[in-house]
Amino acid sequence: MNTQVPYRPLPLDQSEVTYAHGPDSFARPDVPAGETTEFALGDSVIYPGTSRKFWIHLPAGYDPSKPASLMVFQDGWWYLDPEGEVRGAIVLDNLVHRGDIPYTVGVFVDPGVFEGAENPKNRNEEYDAFDERYAEFLLTEIIPRVTERHAIADDPERWGLCGGSSGGNGSLTVAWLRPDKFRKVIGYLSSFAQMPDGNPYPRLVAEVPRKPLRIFLQAGHRDLNWNEPKRNWLADNLRVGAALAEAGYDFRLVLGDGGHSANHGGVLLPDALRWLWRD
Repeated sequence: MNTQVPYRPLPLDQSEVTYAHGPDSFARPDVPAGETTEFALGDSVIYPGTSRKFWIHLPAGYDPSKPASLMVFQDGWWYLDPEGEVRGAIVLDNLVHRGDIPYTVGVFVDPGVFEGAENPKNRNEEYDAFDERYAEFLLTEIIPRVTERHAIADDPERWGLCGGSSGGNGSLTVAWLRPDKFRKVIGYLSSFAQMPDGNPYPRLVAEVPRKPLRIFLQAGHRDLNWNEPKRNWLADNLRVGAALAEAGYDFRLVLGDGGHSANHGGVLLPDALRWLWRD
């Protein structure tokens, strides 16, 4: 089937560019709103001393007799906020209602904080590290709180992750290390350039036998250090995309204008989810 894309002139300024949200990023009067429940998680076993909030979102029509798919969003509230750029719950409601994706439970997980500490955020430690800690955290401390309440399919093809910047790193790392649990990934403006031991993915993708992953990446022409020889966010995303292409992965890379902003990725969320679940 031939798909014709309407003509749009390219902006001359590649830095101060924002994208307009499409209809699936707005609450619709004909779509019943789902139910979002907030939870608090105290002292973590995997990340001792941290606490955080997370949210479970059930689109309307949940049927416990039919196990649901699962999508875990990093930077929970940023991706859940109905006034923000991503609006994850609204998008899930619209796409599930129309049947564009299977019934999917959204789990929105904030990064950990050390209450009262001078440097309270544990975000980079959790998302940027190339190790199994964050995967184990999700699998042992978050997802059991979901599965004890709701019926979730025990099929890695129906489990996905979404995140931006460092959250994109964390999402890909979890799926890369645990494809037995997660096989779908969305990474927006991933901060591969700031991973502590460098970006491992161009080498790993080339050397390791292809994993059963489906990966959607978004990068920005004017992301951080876009014209610098080191710690170049744009260049490292392009390198990962090139490695995935050469290795024959089922992947998609969308390159847009603008800087290190959640805007473009948020606008793309409905299309990214449809693409991930297209079959």
